[in-house]
Amino acid sequence: MEEHIEQTDKVLKREIGDELQECYLDYAMSVIISRALPDVRDGMKPVQRRIMWAMWETGLKAGVKYRKSAAVVGEVLKSYHPHGDSAVYDAMARMAQDFSLRYPLIDGQGNWGSIDGDNQAAMRYTECRLSKISEELLFDIEKDTVAWGPNYDGTTEEPLVLPARLPALLLNGVAGIAVGMATNIPPHNLREIIDAVLHLADNAHATTDDLTQFIKGPDFPTGGIIYDKNAISEAYRSGRGGVTMRAVSDIQERKSGLFNIVITQIPYQVNKSELLVKMATLVTEKKIEGIKDLRDESDRDGLRVVVELKSDAAPQKVLNQLYKHTDLQKNFNFNMTALVPSADGLQPQLLSLKDILEFYLEHRKDVVRKRAEFELRKARERAHILEGLAKALEFIDAVIATIKKSKDKDDAHKNLVAKFKLTEIQATAILEMRLQTLAALESKKIEDELKEKMRIIKELETLLASVAKILGVITNELRDLRDKFGDDRRTKVVANPIGEFKELDLITEEDVIITLSQSGYIKRIPSDTYKAQKRGGKGLIGSDVNEEDTLLNFISGNTHDNILFFTHTGRVFQTKVYDVPQGSRTAKGKLMQNFLDLPPEENISAVIAYPDGNTDGRYLVMLTADGTIKKTALSEFANIRRTGIIAINLAKGDSLIGVKLSAGKDDIIITTHAGQAIRFTETDAKPLGRAAAGVRGIKLKKDDRVAGFDIIRADQKAEHKKQTLLVVSENGYAKQTPISEYKTQTRGGMGIKTSNVTPKIGNIISGQIIRDEEELLAVSTRGQIIRIPLKDVRTAGRATSGVKIMSLKEKDKLAGVVAL
Repeated sequence: MEEHIEQTDKVLKREIGDELQECYLDYAMSVIISRALPDVRDGMKPVQRRIMWAMWETGLKAGVKYRKSAAVVGEVLKSYHPHGDSAVYDAMARMAQDFSLRYPLIDGQGNWGSIDGDNQAAMRYTECRLSKISEELLFDIEKDTVAWGPNYDGTTEEPLVLPARLPALLLNGVAGIAVGMATNIPPHNLREIIDAVLHLADNAHATTDDLTQFIKGPDFPTGGIIYDKNAISEAYRSGRGGVTMRAVSDIQERKSGLFNIVITQIPYQVNKSELLVKMATLVTEKKIEGIKDLRDESDRDGLRVVVELKSDAAPQKVLNQLYKHTDLQKNFNFNMTALVPSADGLQPQLLSLKDILEFYLEHRKDVVRKRAEFELRKARERAHILEGLAKALEFIDAVIATIKKSKDKDDAHKNLVAKFKLTEIQATAILEMRLQTLAALESKKIEDELKEKMRIIKELETLLASVAKILGVITNELRDLRDKFGDDRRTKVVANPIGEFKELDLITEEDVIITLSQSGYIKRIPSDTYKAQKRGGKGLIGSDVNEEDTLLNFISGNTHDNILFFTHTGRVFQTKVYDVPQGSRTAKGKLMQNFLDLPPEENISAVIAYPDGNTDGRYLVMLTADGTIKKTALSEFANIRRTGIIAINLAKGDSLIGVKLSAGKDDIIITTHAGQAIRFTETDAKPLGRAAAGVRGIKLKKDDRVAGFDIIRADQKAEHKKQTLLVVSENGYAKQTPISEYKTQTRGGMGIKTSNVTPKIGNIISGQIIRDEEELLAVSTRGQIIRIPLKDVRTAGRATSGVKIMSLKEKDKLAGVVAL
């Protein structure tokens, strides 16, 4: 469409479409430049910059007395920001909130809002001043270091950018929505940012990937956890991308044996109150089950939300559901758009991490150069005056005589310039010089000051002549600021992505001890719960079993392992170690029936843990109380239904007492209550199917039963000379015997003597191979636990009784041991 313009008097006629398009573009650029987007150099939006400058100009600096916020808002509105007072005050509030900004720019006093979404108090109630770190963004502003422009009504000037000793755009981040574009930059850790800037200053060709070696990822004021380093790196390279944030939570056991989920950090920009309302709604709608109560126990010491679980709830599963359905997990979407300087003024641009730091460095070079030029100009002006004063002092009598002969001040000024070849400025300084300057000491001060000014002039000239020296000044200042304001990272970075919700990905991998009592109470405890003690000590309370209960199984594993539960009737159930309820050292644990479909008439007699996905060439070796042994491929136990499957068919009166993992070519050593032992090659027992009964492993004497067995691994043949058989008796005695003293026999024999069993030491309860283990955990039937160095258990011959490792109370017996 051709543009048709007709001038009639003073009215300009044009097509309405063209007029609307031009006006909208003008409005859009006004919003982009003057409101929504930050300047890449100082990281400030115009309203933030105006607030800080108004506070600086009125002397409201860190350390001074607080002043009413209304006074600051009024000053900003009066001189710099022609918008509503709520726009200014809301911006001030965010600058003061330690849950919104990683490094708050305003030191506020009073109610400045909360993480629950509560608004700040009215501006007539709150008080404020600049924070110490915000002053670092304003220092040197009076030294002609930045450009200035007229304010909205032309009555004064305002800074168009701040000197910004710190890269504030990345430190506190920013969020803004303009017309047709937006920005969303996360906050970061000061130390990491400065380290990256220092690296870039020394290595101009460094890539964004190089810089991410220093900047691990966003560091949110609310802490939390972020995932996937690859996604973080891609966001830094392109300026766009999503990063998953997650709350910090912990599953804690209550005194009653039930569990709580305790949340201590939530993702950035999540409203805590709305989060709790969402949780409560999910419970009410029965989308999440197992939650008994929700409590907000947050106080001035920090955030704390407690999710109290029901007795039949699986804590980790409930937590996974909360991650999935609430803002305990959410994404932060990078959009690193900022205003960058160009020949045509400020222009919006999508930036990479390196781009932002490069613009910051260029800005600082410009600021330091202008500051040096300002200081050089001032130094030269002062040196010029000092040179005149020095000349006057050198010819003081003549100067005095010249002044006395002059008829007035102007005549004296003219005569000094003419007679002593002084400049107008120097002559004025001499005429204004006080008589006390004539004293010898004062004259010396002028000479010293002149020398100092000349030295400064030389340094500044050298600085301005070298870009490298300017860069050196910048890096030295940054190191000082890092030492002054640097703090530890709050947000934890996990290298791997979360992906879809898989329970294993959500479980911390750690070594644990699993205990199982005769009454069926089970728990897992971190293996470092027990400190090592001296041999013969009484130990610690390891489990709160009652008088009628005893501990039967005591094994080590990893939270990511599979765990098999074998019953005395020969059936097996499977789950994950992390499904075993976590408990404290003294907790009783939870009944097996809470998470396994275990009939009440069946008891767990053997527990074994093994890493997931590692079944090829591995076997389960099972042993019964009557000495029957059976070997079955581990792969046959890969898919076990919830109600369990048959692992071994047992003869009437027999029961399954132990299960071990083997590689198919190992040796097996069996130990009995009466102190007999037999060692034979595993190949003597051929692999059998799950429903088979097994073959004889050892021939037992009357009233003797199997105490335990272990595997002598063939792949450790070179270490066999160092390995021992640890034999432990029920009255707290133990010894180690080299396995070389146990010759290989034929399966099914009666074996040889391995311990001198007497009433003093009691029956043998355990026989296991010691490889590279260093410590021994022993537990009694009454729940006493001791952890001792294995070196304290002496090595002795087969026909000996051993040494006491634990002092037991009356009627108490050792239940089991685990070597670590």
